[in-house]
Amino acid sequence: MSKDIREGILLGIGNPLLDISATVDDDFLKKYELKANDAILANEKHKPLYDELIEQYNADFIAGGAVQNTMRVAQWFLEKPKVAVYMGCVGKDKYSKILEEKAKENGLNVRYQYTDKEPTGTCAVLITNGGKYRSLCANLAAANCFSPSHIEKNKKIIEDASFFYISGFFLTVSPETIQAVAKHAFEKNKVFTMNLSAPFLCEFFKKPMRAALPYVDVLFGNESEAEAFSKANDLGTTDLKEIALKILNMEKINTKRKRVVIITQGASPVLLAKDGSISEFPVPKLPEEKVIDTNGAGDAFVGGFLAQYIQDESLETSIKCGIWAATQIIQRSGCTYEGKPDFAP
Repeated sequence: MSKDIREGILLGIGNPLLDISATVDDDFLKKYELKANDAILANEKHKPLYDELIEQYNADFIAGGAVQNTMRVAQWFLEKPKVAVYMGCVGKDKYSKILEEKAKENGLNVRYQYTDKEPTGTCAVLITNGGKYRSLCANLAAANCFSPSHIEKNKKIIEDASFFYISGFFLTVSPETIQAVAKHAFEKNKVFTMNLSAPFLCEFFKKPMRAALPYVDVLFGNESEAEAFSKANDLGTTDLKEIALKILNMEKINTKRKRVVIITQGASPVLLAKDGSISEFPVPKLPEEKVIDTNGAGDAFVGGFLAQYIQDESLETSIKCGIWAATQIIQRSGCTYEGKPDFAP
């Protein structure tokens, strides 16, 4: 790894959540009207779910939130603290202390906005079918309170960063912040990256997503998100390669840099769309007994990718590192890792 990479070159903005992770049965999902392998925002009927998980199941607490996970994984590869900065809103409570401690242990430069209006956000990670499926139910709480004023207060951090990563989940919180950061990236010719993050966002947050897209240099998504995007935007195809190429050709404001679209599909090859063509990158097949938890796979993929990409490595090397990272993470519970990464391109 490059040791001379500077602090603060990468900034991630998202929803800091404490993951409450447990293995449950299908009846538990039915009780709360949840689907396996889905991600939703909690509503009133989900409120008792969190206490039930803590009291009746052997739940693990893990520092979570998609972008925070991605930044932690990027830091793992970079082996130099504070290369990545992370922003999001938390409550003034014990959960935010746990989150901050875990993030700092992983080398992240954490710049939370604090609110006393709401507690720190939590995400139930419900693991079913022998670890193969996970259903996410996020109670954003404090994460919803992020305001663009936090960007103003931390102007120097924005100016110091050369790469930005924001999850689609943040579209539900502060589209104004996304626009402000995206415009800054455009004006300074910096790299702005985003993730589709969940199928429901493509449908219900289509307007802010389409407003952000013209600024996006690198767009990540998985197969179900790409299909949902195609449906919501009337692209007229379910073919993932065609979808990726159509997104590639959508309006882009910064003409100095062509857009890149990357679609992951679990154990199937990763698709890279650039310059009007598609490349495929095989994913090594793990024996089933080694797959413990696929929850952090997408976040880890982007973390591995960005760790290389911010060092001017090729898209090919960056994608291979993303695949390597995701393969490591799914062999553990939660988006966790240990030891030093021994990725070799």
